[in-house]
Amino acid sequence: MKLSTRNAPTYFANPDKNSTGLLIYGADAMRVALRRQEVVSALIGPDGEDEMRLTRIPAAELRKDTALLADAVKTRSFFPGLHVAFVEDANDGLADTIASALADWSEGDAQIVVTAGSLPARSKLRGIFENHESAYATGIYDDPPSRAETEAALKAAGLTDISPDAMSSLTELSRVLDPGEFRQTLEKIALYKSSDETPLTPEEVALSGPSSVEAGIDDVLDVATEGKTHEVGPVLRRLEAQGTTPVSLCIGATRHFRRLHLVAADPSGPSAGTSKLRPPVFGPRRDRLQRQAARWGMRNLEHALAILLDTDLKLRSGARIPEMQVMERTLLRIAFLGRR
Repeated sequence: MKLSTRNAPTYFANPDKNSTGLLIYGADAMRVALRRQEVVSALIGPDGEDEMRLTRIPAAELRKDTALLADAVKTRSFFPGLHVAFVEDANDGLADTIASALADWSEGDAQIVVTAGSLPARSKLRGIFENHESAYATGIYDDPPSRAETEAALKAAGLTDISPDAMSSLTELSRVLDPGEFRQTLEKIALYKSSDETPLTPEEVALSGPSSVEAGIDDVLDVATEGKTHEVGPVLRRLEAQGTTPVSLCIGATRHFRRLHLVAADPSGPSAGTSKLRPPVFGPRRDRLQRQAARWGMRNLEHALAILLDTDLKLRSGARIPEMQVMERTLLRIAFLGRR
């Protein structure tokens, strides 16, 4: 049977434990793997793998020995509960082998879970599952997750008390991050809020979310961008002691000023410009970028980028120069420029 993309998330969370099997296919291997993990966990529970109720069969091994799947389907564990035979990275070349296992399936056998890459509509493997009376097939596409899927992911991570603004921030993150990174971000936020009963805020999302540059580099860039010339040296010394290189500082500064330029160039204003940044920024960081872009203006930002380009060429030239001193001089020039 064909499982629609609308009904698939509900099925993954609560699969039919009496079905014969499930095919999950899609071009994004990470998205497919996460859905497979979800459905297998729902079928065998958290202890299923430890209790040897999950048999993994890579497609390459199944091609060498086609009896592996049939044997896994009929295997019984010493522990009670459902057993899953999982075939990874299958394709149409294994269609006959998998079809034979499905045809020979009987009550009490292991469910057959198969993952595959992108499969065309005429795929033989898809047809086997879609035309089976007690097996399912569903495609995983690169569309942004729906709000229901995002809420389900938050619930799974233990996040239930979320302010409306924080939910908007998380929804935006779910659309720009790959599924694995978004899942890690949710786990990080859940750990941060584990003993905190207050609602999740956008500021907390920003603290736990990904950043385009390291927080330490952000400090010196903010100091330079806001014209605090007297603070450039001390912050730079601290970063140097932590192992930050002049090249990484220059790369981070260039990214920062390109982002400011993008914000300042938006015809609808800095507020609209920051909403288009990828990865997105939230809370105080977003407000700070808006203020910086508005104060600098397009012309000064282009001047700063020209200074950074010249510095980047010097650092990569191979010449024997005091690199950190060159970078410090560049940041001071930018800081004085920002005070005009």
